[in-house]
Amino acid sequence: MTGPLILTLTTFLPLAGALVILALRIVGGPVMAGSASKGIALLTSLVTLGVSLMALAQFDPAQAGYQLVDHAPWFGGSSYKMGVDGMAIALVVLTTALTPLCILQSMKSIEDRLAEYMICFLVLEALMIGVFCAMDLILFYVFFEGGLIPMFLIIGVWGGKNRLYAAFKFFLYTLLGSLLLLAAVIYMSVVAGTTDVPTLQEGLHPVTGALLFPPEVQTWLWLAFFASFAVKLPMFPVHTWLPDAHVEAPTAGSVVLAAVLLKMGGYGFLRFSLPMFPDASLLFQPLMFALSVIAIVYASLVAFRQTDIKKLVAYSSVAHMGFVTLGIFAFNEAGIQGAIFQMISHGIISGALFFCVGVIYDRMHTREIAFYGGLVHRMPVYAALFMLFSMANVGLPGTSGFVGEILTMVGGFQASTWAAAGAALGVIFSAVYMLTLYRRVVFGEMTNEKLMDIKDVTLLEFFILGLLAVSALGFGVFPGLVFDLTEGTTNEVLRMIGQAGQ
Repeated sequence: MTGPLILTLTTFLPLAGALVILALRIVGGPVMAGSASKGIALLTSLVTLGVSLMALAQFDPAQAGYQLVDHAPWFGGSSYKMGVDGMAIALVVLTTALTPLCILQSMKSIEDRLAEYMICFLVLEALMIGVFCAMDLILFYVFFEGGLIPMFLIIGVWGGKNRLYAAFKFFLYTLLGSLLLLAAVIYMSVVAGTTDVPTLQEGLHPVTGALLFPPEVQTWLWLAFFASFAVKLPMFPVHTWLPDAHVEAPTAGSVVLAAVLLKMGGYGFLRFSLPMFPDASLLFQPLMFALSVIAIVYASLVAFRQTDIKKLVAYSSVAHMGFVTLGIFAFNEAGIQGAIFQMISHGIISGALFFCVGVIYDRMHTREIAFYGGLVHRMPVYAALFMLFSMANVGLPGTSGFVGEILTMVGGFQASTWAAAGAALGVIFSAVYMLTLYRRVVFGEMTNEKLMDIKDVTLLEFFILGLLAVSALGFGVFPGLVFDLTEGTTNEVLRMIGQAGQ
């Protein structure tokens, strides 16, 4: 095996931690493993974060293409090949940075089967990192589908009262789309004789130099990939699994679902659909614009009518992912840069909002908006942090939410004025539902006697939310931290779809 192996280490370190907890569970029983699993999981996730930051330090943004490549033969025309570009390394660090926060939060909120929970979370982290590092289609599919299993268990075992319904809905929706993806991957491997992603992105046969996929074939392959990525993102109208999954999942499960798992859809479009099927991507641009605008406007209107805080935040995620697809299919630098930035930004902001919901749910065990009101009188620190993340979700200038939304709309405007106008309408609606939520939960008089003894955020909760607040403000003021990383990826995608000059 060649290469620096740092990506392999980053990917499989969480799996090693999960195996240690599993061994303790087998040898020492559930009580011993449960108490030890907290420290092991946290240490493993922190070490993984450290290794991913080392990989980021070794990454050269000025160099185009994939870096830090690990490569070894596997089977057939496939290989174990790991590598990252600017977009991938940013998503890897987002994943490794959020996981320790999720584990910290879970130490207080999860009581049953704690060892098994930590095993599931570490396995999920390993599979998520693998998705962003895989440079082979078969390897990508293994990681992509493998992530369903631990997430299914996290929702189905540690979720709310309707957890089994939500878990199966999540699993079946995602699996159905991915079966079409698998069929397309098999066809591509037979035609090309390889599943190497850089080779397939160039679109030429590695031996004959002929065009791999003519435009009419690209159409069917694009639709097969679209079936999987649209569900994962999720796009309208295959988004209905997401609110149910969010409502029933434990807080940390909701955080990782919104912050990382949804990004796999946008990542898939940029990594596979646009570079490998450029003609089909251009053909379906009007459809993607229409679905993006519908998602932004429809999800915002539905969010406004929600009575459950988590469901409202979940529908806001559907709307914000509409900005991502709008930017991606604008086929220009502003749109694609904005889409990648929006994925990173949404990971921070939506994760923080779900943490905020978890804070009051852990105290009152309800997420009904009508139950609350006047929290500012008892929880001023919480009110301030919640306000910051609500404003960031709306897209207030100075926060990361503003940068992503404005760039995707600029890119969308350059490609289609009506699509940008629809997205702008969604920005207005997002302000309506988020400000309404904040007013009803935080402001006003505290009329519910059950809230009279509610406590403000603990030191641990302040630490978690404080780190995310600094990130949201930091990337809002210094967006170049992300743009410098992703510029090379954007230029490569534009080159591959033949739109670099537009």
